[in-house]
Amino acid sequence: MSYATQSQINITVGLGFSERVMLSTLASLPCCIFFFINGTMLFILRSKLVFRETSRYVLLYNLTFADTVQMALSQVLYLLSVSKVMLTYPVCGFLVMLANLTNEVSPLTLVVMSLERYVAVCYPLRHATIITIRNTEVAIIMIWAFCSLNVLTRVLLLLDFPFEDLQSLKMTYFCNTLVMFLGPVSDLYDKAYTVFLFVSAGAAVICSYIGVIAAARSASTDKTSARKARKTLLLHLVQLCLSLSSTIHNPVLLVFSRIVTRIVLVRIQNVFYLLIIILPRCLSALIYGLRDQTIRPVLMYYLCYLCH
Repeated sequence: MSYATQSQINITVGLGFSERVMLSTLASLPCCIFFFINGTMLFILRSKLVFRETSRYVLLYNLTFADTVQMALSQVLYLLSVSKVMLTYPVCGFLVMLANLTNEVSPLTLVVMSLERYVAVCYPLRHATIITIRNTEVAIIMIWAFCSLNVLTRVLLLLDFPFEDLQSLKMTYFCNTLVMFLGPVSDLYDKAYTVFLFVSAGAAVICSYIGVIAAARSASTDKTSARKARKTLLLHLVQLCLSLSSTIHNPVLLVFSRIVTRIVLVRIQNVFYLLIIILPRCLSALIYGLRDQTIRPVLMYYLCYLCH
């Protein structure tokens, strides 16, 4: 999951000052719009009692919050790279580990949201007793605890690196996730964890989808509810794929590096940063806000009001 911050690698190599300013401006403007949308969603989800006391909206708040923090950290690392600011290893490590933490919360939250829809369709009479606010809060705490444990494991793996051999703790490269893979064990652990997380999350969402399809064939199942749940689960699967797309960021750039010049590669890298790293972090809030009949009028009201 660490690939979410890898767009900062050599992002400014070979670029002049004016082009660096132009690229950073073009990248920052969409980010400001996405922050505005996500911030509006976060405000809406805490503004009304119905949102604060409904499990799926509480989970959506957690998902949007994690995506917003991840987007902010990615943008901070991007701007530091564009500005050619060299950090120390401890500061860079803190930013990268925090980015990893929030980046891993999103797919796990999607899994819980998928299970919530599965219970709503397959066990409608028990939904109110199983999916309670208390249980939802416990699930969210477990998600953050599990992701924190993974971050702690990454930190422990870094302790094997001989920092005392460094002349200075100041980095000689721009801060990014790959620089913090200071040993082969760290890199291997990251790849194994990424595969495990996405395979597990994908299997959970797909199994929930299959369960909803099977339940929809039952005469006792609400067909409308099953159809909506099926579309929602497909949306969760698409979101997982968008998260997974960040893991192919570096391999794709490696292919391009063999066929284009370095200047062109940096420009492609900036486009990938927006499309693969930043854009998916806004889509969750926007798509849910527009699809949900309860959120949509409130979201449209605030967006139109604030735009004016």
